Amino acid sequence: MARINEHYLKLKAGYLFPEIGRRVRAFTEANPSAKVIRLGIGDVTLPLPPVVLDAFHAAVAELGDGRTFRGYGPEQGYDFLIDTLIEKAYAPLGVRLKRAEIFISDGSKCDTANVLDIFALDNRVAIGDPVYPVYNDTNVMIGRSGPAGGDRGGIVYMPCTEANGFFPDLPEGRVDIVYLCSPNNPTGTAAAAAQLEGWVDYALANDAVIFYDAAYEAFITEPGFPRSIYEVEGANRCAIEFRSFSKTAGFTGVRCGLTVVPENVAAKTPAGEAVPLNRLWNRRQTTKFNGVSYPVQKAAAAVYTDEGWRQTKANIDYYMGNAKVIRDGLSSAGLTVYGGVNAPYIWLKTPGGLSSWDFFDKLLTECHVVGTPGSGFGPSGEGFFRISAFGNRDSVAEAVDRIRRRLK
Repeated sequence: MARINEHYLKLKAGYLFPEIGRRVRAFTEANPSAKVIRLGIGDVTLPLPPVVLDAFHAAVAELGDGRTFRGYGPEQGYDFLIDTLIEKAYAPLGVRLKRAEIFISDGSKCDTANVLDIFALDNRVAIGDPVYPVYNDTNVMIGRSGPAGGDRGGIVYMPCTEANGFFPDLPEGRVDIVYLCSPNNPTGTAAAAAQLEGWVDYALANDAVIFYDAAYEAFITEPGFPRSIYEVEGANRCAIEFRSFSKTAGFTGVRCGLTVVPENVAAKTPAGEAVPLNRLWNRRQTTKFNGVSYPVQKAAAAVYTDEGWRQTKANIDYYMGNAKVIRDGLSSAGLTVYGGVNAPYIWLKTPGGLSSWDFFDKLLTECHVVGTPGSGFGPSGEGFFRISAFGNRDSVAEAVDRIRRRLK
C-alpha cells in the first residue's frame, strides 16, 4: 500500500482562512439581510491597469498568428522582462544584477516554498512569529517540524512584538536559514535599513542564508526603508530575494513573480565545499518548472513602462489611501494601530483584552465586518488583528465608521 507523507498530518486541520470562511458563512446564513464588508483576505480588487491589459491582449493575439506564435519559453523567463526588471526595478535602487540572477516564476508564494528543495533538511530555520503561514507550513510539510512558540525540531520561532517593533531580534544561537518579510505580512510594518544591516552582518558571520520576501515593496512610502535587501552592503553574498506582481500590479489571478539568486550566494556540502545556490536553483527550475506564459510576461513588462507604472502606481496609491482611512479612523476610536504606512495592512491591538478570535466574532456580529485574527499567524499574534486595505473606498470608509460607532 502507498504511504503518505505523515508530516502533512502535523498541519492544522482548520487552517486560518477556511475557519474564517466557516464563521462568515454561518453568520450570513443566519442573517441574510446583513451587509458584510470583507477586509480580511489580502486580495486585490481593482482591475489591471489599462496599459498592462493592452500588452496582455497584444501578446495573446501573437499566439493566434502562426508568424508570431511561441511554444515553450525559457524556464528562467524571457530576457525582455528580466532586462526590464534590472533596469526599472533594481537599477534605480543602486542595485546591479545580472540576467542569470533573476528567475521569473508564477508567484513568490510558490518560490518561498519551492526554494526549500535545494537545501538540506538538517538546516536550522528561523521564522518570525507572527508570520505569513506559508513559511512555517512548508517547512512542516518537508519534515522540519515543531509546534510554534519556541525552538522545536529544525525551526526557531522569533517573536515579533510591540517591544521589538514587530521585527525579529537576532537569535542567540546559530541558525542556517532566516525568513524575513518587509514590508511585513501580517503586521504591516517595514524594516529600516539598520535592522536589515544587522541581519546581513549576522548571516555573513554565520554562513547563513536570508530568504527575503519583498512582495509588498512597492507600497513603501517613507525613506529609510529599503525596497530590496540588496540595498544593504553584503546582501548579495547571503540573501535570496522574492518579489511578486500580485499586489504591486493586481496579478493575484494572473500569476507572476520573480526570485533573485545572486551568483555569490552559496551553501556548503557535508564535506564543506561551497556550492553556488544560483546553479542549484537554475537546475531545480529547469527540471520542475516550464516557465511563465508569454502573455503574462509581456503584461508584467508593461507594468514598468512610463504609462504602465503611472497607472500601476495610481492603484497602489488608492490602496494606501484606504490604509490611511482605516489607520486614522481606528486610531481616533482609541485603538492602538500599527502598519498602514508602508504596507496595505493595519495591525491593531484588540481592545479590552479580547482574544483575536473573540474580536473577530465581535466585529462580524456587531459591525458586520470581516478581518483576520492575529493568532492565526502565530502565538505572538494573539491579542492582535489584521485588516486589509484591499477594498472599495466607500466600503472601507463604511466599515471604519461601523467600528468607530460600536466602540464608542
